[in-house]
Amino acid sequence: MKKLSFLLFALAFLVGKAWTQTAPTFKYTIGGKIEKMTLTDAGVLLVNGSNGLAGIKPGASSPHFNFAEYGKIKEEEMELVPMSPYVVLTQGGKSQIPGTIFANSKRTVIDVITGEKVFVTEENGWKQIAQLKIFIPENKLVVVGNREKSEGEVLAVGIYDLATGKQDGFANLDPNAGKVRSAAAVPMSSGAPFLLHDQVFVPTTKGVVSANVKDGGIIWQNEIKNITSMVADETGNEIYGFEERSNGDTRIHKFGKDGQELWEDERKIKGSVTRFQILPGGLAVVSDVFKGGSSLVSQIGGSGESKIAFLNASNGEDLWEKAPKTKGYVQHFYVMEDGILFGLAEGGINKIKFDGTPLFKKPIDTGANIHTMATTPQGMIYITDTDANIIDLNTGDAKWKKGIQYKKATSVTSAYDQANGRYLISTGEEILAIDENTGDLSTLAKLKFEGKESPNTMGMRSSGLYLASDQNMMLLDVDGQENYHVFHKAPGQSTFAKVALGALTVASATVAAAAASQSTYSYYIGEYSSAEAQRANRNAAAAESFSNIASVSYGEMTKRFKATMATANDQFILTDLSDGVGLVKVNKDTGNTEKEIFLKDKKPVYEVDDIEGYLYYLSGSGEISAFDLKN
Repeated sequence: MKKLSFLLFALAFLVGKAWTQTAPTFKYTIGGKIEKMTLTDAGVLLVNGSNGLAGIKPGASSPHFNFAEYGKIKEEEMELVPMSPYVVLTQGGKSQIPGTIFANSKRTVIDVITGEKVFVTEENGWKQIAQLKIFIPENKLVVVGNREKSEGEVLAVGIYDLATGKQDGFANLDPNAGKVRSAAAVPMSSGAPFLLHDQVFVPTTKGVVSANVKDGGIIWQNEIKNITSMVADETGNEIYGFEERSNGDTRIHKFGKDGQELWEDERKIKGSVTRFQILPGGLAVVSDVFKGGSSLVSQIGGSGESKIAFLNASNGEDLWEKAPKTKGYVQHFYVMEDGILFGLAEGGINKIKFDGTPLFKKPIDTGANIHTMATTPQGMIYITDTDANIIDLNTGDAKWKKGIQYKKATSVTSAYDQANGRYLISTGEEILAIDENTGDLSTLAKLKFEGKESPNTMGMRSSGLYLASDQNMMLLDVDGQENYHVFHKAPGQSTFAKVALGALTVASATVAAAAASQSTYSYYIGEYSSAEAQRANRNAAAAESFSNIASVSYGEMTKRFKATMATANDQFILTDLSDGVGLVKVNKDTGNTEKEIFLKDKKPVYEVDDIEGYLYYLSGSGEISAFDLKN
């Protein structure tokens, strides 16, 4: 009888588990060997490999395009244009000079939503391309290079409408084409073109050339040579050109939209310009100076620093008698009504008036890696790897004399509890609560994640405070009491190592948007908000910008970024299932496992579209399986 009871129990358990196993909703046979699959901002999964390039829309039963005529496409031959439906293919090899391509290379611009080729090198008569740049929201493509022999192979510019693929304008950029001269006298592309209303500015080794967008007619040419990039003021009447020197320094030039030079001499800047802001009172410039070796090595080694300058917009001269010392790299840079606020990656915050005098009594000492700088009713909150505090932005005085100190964790994260008027910080070992009205500090909860992890996600839900890492999930109530703690052990080391290196990631269609909107690159400081709120705001802003572009593809992107995340209430964890490695779908409010997806490969490669709610899994060398995560 005991044996029968046990068997009935086991059978009931197995039946109960059976519904959680999920079969693929779709299978796509791409053929050949897939090298990589990439989820684009447009929501289309790009698949490249030995059979060319294919595109898969969420919920589609088959790829909507498959360009096999290109042969094998390597990852380095693809360039995704952020926050757009476009991918640029380059076949034929890239030069070591940024933006330039070897002779006779083939370049193709594909709209991944429609699956159409909107620009192809040879179909438009181009032999060599030095620059190819897409401008949004104008939805224009500007190409600089050489055309076929019939046109003398002189440097030229072409402007294309990406909505139709048609050429708007074309112009030769060499006024002396056909004349006898030395090779040194022939103009070459020196940097990225710049589109401004009805003009396109093309920098060359002989000067900047302005052409009419509509017909390509040359408007003017000046003698400002070797510009690499340009920006314009709000009126579009004044343009600043940046000349990157071979020694790592930068020269800034200024000219009008009529080509006339507006500064008597260019402004010489030490280092590479990383931030440039045109303000009513002048030009704020941040440059990074790297000492010895490549910039990446220098930054990792700490051998270098940022320099901050404030220039007179009329003549380029310094407005500050003495620039502030940084002794590190500027990580945060914000312009405020009374001055410039900045934070350093190595630690330290300071604020300078527009006349160059310090606003704080003394620079604020902080820990390294400032995650957050944002305003609160009590002042500016900052959070680093090892400390946090609230600062009076007028004086620099700190709320707590010694600050909030904590042991450095593998991940420090924070959230805003609006219902209870408090800021919450996870240090990896405890949750600290800061009252937004009084600034009072307390410990909400002690915590310990398994697998030597710390929370890297934290946010408020209607059910409580949600915390998560790769393998852990936890929900606390308003008093810090644990509602649940779920842990799924990581799979075998070989697979987990790939996860840690980012080969296996739950991809978001807003990755590019997030990267472009991090506080590190913001000019104006904002109020504190959680990561989820920031993401929602970025998506809404993106949808608004897309809606102003007259294009079917951008219309679809507008709908996508207005949509609610299909998997907002779930987390997916890679772990060992009974049949092997797979994903478990766990509800954030209950901690219950709602679905299991078996991935037969011990080293699975997959992408998750959390907006549409689909998992794409490389189930064979030329096969992809798609799982609907919504049900």
